[in-house]
Amino acid sequence: MSVGTRSAHGVSEACAGGLAELGIDPDQLPDGLVVADEQGRVICFNAAAARITALPAENALGQRLEKALPLEDLEGRRWWQLTDPYGGLAIRRRQPERNLLLPGGREVLVSAQYVRAEPTGPVHRVVVSLRDTEARRRTERSHAELIATVAHELRSPLTSVKGFTATLLAKWERFTDDQKRLMLETVDADADRVTRLIAELLDISRIDSGRLEVRRQPVDIGAAVGRHIQAYVAAGLAADRFLLRLEQPLPMLWADPDKIDQVLSNLLENAVRHGEGTVTIDITPTASPREGEDTGTSVTVSDEGPGIPEESMNRVFTRFWRGSKRGGTGLGLYIVKGIVEAHGGTITVGRGSQGGAEFRFTLPVSAPAYLS
Repeated sequence: MSVGTRSAHGVSEACAGGLAELGIDPDQLPDGLVVADEQGRVICFNAAAARITALPAENALGQRLEKALPLEDLEGRRWWQLTDPYGGLAIRRRQPERNLLLPGGREVLVSAQYVRAEPTGPVHRVVVSLRDTEARRRTERSHAELIATVAHELRSPLTSVKGFTATLLAKWERFTDDQKRLMLETVDADADRVTRLIAELLDISRIDSGRLEVRRQPVDIGAAVGRHIQAYVAAGLAADRFLLRLEQPLPMLWADPDKIDQVLSNLLENAVRHGEGTVTIDITPTASPREGEDTGTSVTVSDEGPGIPEESMNRVFTRFWRGSKRGGTGLGLYIVKGIVEAHGGTITVGRGSQGGAEFRFTLPVSAPAYLS
């Protein structure tokens, strides 16, 4: 049976036209789409389906569905014989998503919808959705890495807390006040470390699910940076380790002050810990295409250390990236990027004028319309 004129993109003109009426380009869909007509012949085989199955679309069009998609379940049974879409139950509307195998053993996620002209009439179309399992495997690997990292990071401070508290409880009278204070200060620091890790995990959960809340209010970004510098100086770093340069006048910045502090804390800590020489912070307005208007505030943090290798630049904001120096969870910059983007801003990394790492983030100036 003819499937009509074929388009250049692996769908019959009839199928393409029907989807076009819905404003859908089948080749722009991220999942594989395969449609069979009432005779069980393929009339639609989009680009994603061709990629997932490694079958050219022109070879699939006009073929019987079971030949174009010779799927088997994990026990080696032929799926189309099991489900029998054209001769099975007249009330069946769909097949839920499940793992099936293509020839060669490649695993895919498959679901099917049965389109009937009447509630119990014959099947008019079978619409099959294919999803590559590689994306799911990457997600599972990422979750496994996250669990392993968290377990490792929690074990060290909790072991310390347990050791010191057990020792103090068992041998309290044997220690001097100074020894007790030292052990309790260590316990306190380790408790802070656990608290920070839990906060990072909550941030990641909110970023990944799109639920990171931004409570905007006017923020003096120069004063915020100044407070961080003062804290480092109070902790013993030389004041000339930092150079703060502000281009005045700065426009009003609407942002979440706590989250901006989190961004600044991470970037400055990285520059101090992993960089060398002077840590320079430049705060400037970003210009609008229209003269006389500002559209954002830009903050650049750079150091004079060895910088980040070129081959690592594209991985800096991914989970677990730690650079050449180990330590920490490797989640900080991933969270920083999520916070900046939640504000509608952007963040980049590059090499500074003195050779070190340079991080630059830009935030919108004004509150969005719904806050006005």
